[in-house]
Amino acid sequence: MDHDDMLALFDNRIRRNTPPDPGCRVERDGAVVRQVGSEHSWNGVVWSGLDEAGADAAIAAQVRHFAGLGLEFEWKAYSHDRPADLGARLLAAGFTPEPDEALMLARIADLPAEAALPEGVRLLPVTDPAGVDLLMDAHTQAFGAENPRLRERLLDHLRHGVGTVSMVVAMAGDRPVSGARMELIPGTGFAGLWGGGTAPDWRGRGIYRALIAHRARLAAELGYEYLQVDASDQSRPILQRLGFAWVSTTTPYVRQP
Repeated sequence: MDHDDMLALFDNRIRRNTPPDPGCRVERDGAVVRQVGSEHSWNGVVWSGLDEAGADAAIAAQVRHFAGLGLEFEWKAYSHDRPADLGARLLAAGFTPEPDEALMLARIADLPAEAALPEGVRLLPVTDPAGVDLLMDAHTQAFGAENPRLRERLLDHLRHGVGTVSMVVAMAGDRPVSGARMELIPGTGFAGLWGGGTAPDWRGRGIYRALIAHRARLAAELGYEYLQVDASDQSRPILQRLGFAWVSTTTPYVRQP
């Protein structure tokens, strides 16, 4: 499968026909597909099939909808979306862009099956709130800021997402130094890899690659065929060396209620 075919499959299965996250619902409003949940959920537009004539009205309709619910939401735009000036239209409608990320896709069968952890580091599955606290500790070290909203989302996954989310933290002795999660999307063949941030003093030792391999093996055992990552500039080169393809660029546009 070439890159264009894989991107088309991703758009169809993960964006246009996405299943909802636990505790959320997916709604279709004309040429827009959105997810709506609680204030701790990811709320936003996952796909749009707009043209120049109707784009501004569709954007305004989503702003009104989420404002009526009192929810912040994200319009997850991709560089191959139409119209070509979608990003500029979102800015004009009061959205704030967050950093671009590379949409990386791979067939699990094409990826390395093993990657060694540094000596003294072990992987600990996250199965309870104490494990979430360890994962968030690693996240804070890696990204330099606490994220209480993400913590609530991960706890929601524990409560409602049985069988669809796998979380793991890399422990150096008693210290969490990296953490990641995998969101399984039933019926699509795709699993999404999220997180993977590592404490600065532990970077460059192979932990990120080991977390990719660990989650890839688990996804394959569960019958999944593809992995998806929204990659930063830091992780993109590593993923490309492992066999992921950079097929598009995604920009989150956030709108306050």
